[in-house]
Amino acid sequence: MQKQKRILICPLDWGLGHATRCIPIIRKLIKKGAEVIIAADAGPLTLLRLEFPELKFIQLKGYNIQYPRTGAMAFRMLLSIPKIVNGIKEEHQQLDKIIDENKIDIVLSDNRYGCWNKKVKSIFITHQLMIKAPIAESILHKKVLKYISNYDECWIPDLDGSENLSGDLAHKYPLPKNTFFIDPLSRFHLSADFISRELEEIEMKSKYEIMAIISGPEPQRSIFEKSVIEQLKSSPFKALVVRGKADHEEKTETINNITIVSHLKAKEMQTAIEDSEIILSRSGYSTIMDLASLGKKAIFIPTPGQTEQEYLAKLCMENGVAFSHVQTSFNLKNALEASKKYKGFKII
Repeated sequence: MQKQKRILICPLDWGLGHATRCIPIIRKLIKKGAEVIIAADAGPLTLLRLEFPELKFIQLKGYNIQYPRTGAMAFRMLLSIPKIVNGIKEEHQQLDKIIDENKIDIVLSDNRYGCWNKKVKSIFITHQLMIKAPIAESILHKKVLKYISNYDECWIPDLDGSENLSGDLAHKYPLPKNTFFIDPLSRFHLSADFISRELEEIEMKSKYEIMAIISGPEPQRSIFEKSVIEQLKSSPFKALVVRGKADHEEKTETINNITIVSHLKAKEMQTAIEDSEIILSRSGYSTIMDLASLGKKAIFIPTPGQTEQEYLAKLCMENGVAFSHVQTSFNLKNALEASKKYKGFKII
C-alpha cells in the first residue's frame, strides 16, 4: 500500500488572502488522501481552523507587519526590511524542527520565503514574482527570484497568456524554469443553482444591494470599516458588511438597513456574494480570484500605500472590469454611479 503523504501548508500572515486561497488546495489534498497539517499565525491560523477543525495546526510565527495610519507606506516597509529578513530566517529554522517532529513529506508555502527545506519537496505559491515599488523594483525582483530558487517548484495561481488576472506581477519578466501556472485559485465551489442561473440568464432579485468585505492589516482595516459603515448608514441601500475578523466571536448586528457580521466561512461567504448586486472591497489578489470565479461586479478601495493592491485596482479599471477609488476621499454614492460603466468580472 502506498504511504499517505504528509503535507504542510504555510500561508503568510499579511491579511487573510493567502489563507483563503489555500482552501481549495487543502480540500483537493484531503480528497486525494493526503494528511494535511497547517502551520500559520494570527488571522490565517484562526480562519483555517474554522474551515478545517479536524486538521492538526501548528503556530508558525508570522512577520506581524503594521501599516501606518498616515504617511508613506513605502518608507514604513523600508524600515521593516530587517524585521522581515529576520522573520524569514526564523521561520526557516523553525520549519526544520517541524519537518522532523511531524515527518513531513512536502511543504507548500504561500508567500513565506523561508518555508523551504532540502530534506523534502518544497513548493512556493505566489502571484507576485515582481513587487511593485516606487524605487529599486528591479533589485526587489532579483531578490524574490533568489528566494524562489530555494524551492523545487513555484506555483502561480493565474492563467498563462494575455487573459490573466495578475498583469505585470507574474507576466512582466521572464519566469524561472521551476514556475508553473496552476490557474486562479478560489475557495468557492460553484453551486448547481448558480451555474443554472448564469446559463439561463434569469433575472433574479439580489438579497443585498451592496456587500462590503472589510480586510487587511490594521489600522487601515478599521479606518476602512468605519468609513464604509458610516456611509451605508446614511444610504437607502440594503447592505451586508463582513468585518474580516476571523479571530472574533461570530455575531450578527443590525443597524437600520445594514447587517454586520464578524466573519463568514467559505460556503456562507460564497452564498452572500452570489446574493449581492455589487461587492465593495480591497483589491487583494485572492479577492479578485474569488470575484472572478463568480463573475461579480465590484468597487475596489486599495489599502493606502499597498502598491500591489493599487496596481491591481488600476489594472481592473484599465480593463473596464471594476471601478476603484482611493480610501481617503471615497464617496459611496459617486462610486456606485461610476461603477455603472464597468462590466464586472467574466467567470473564469
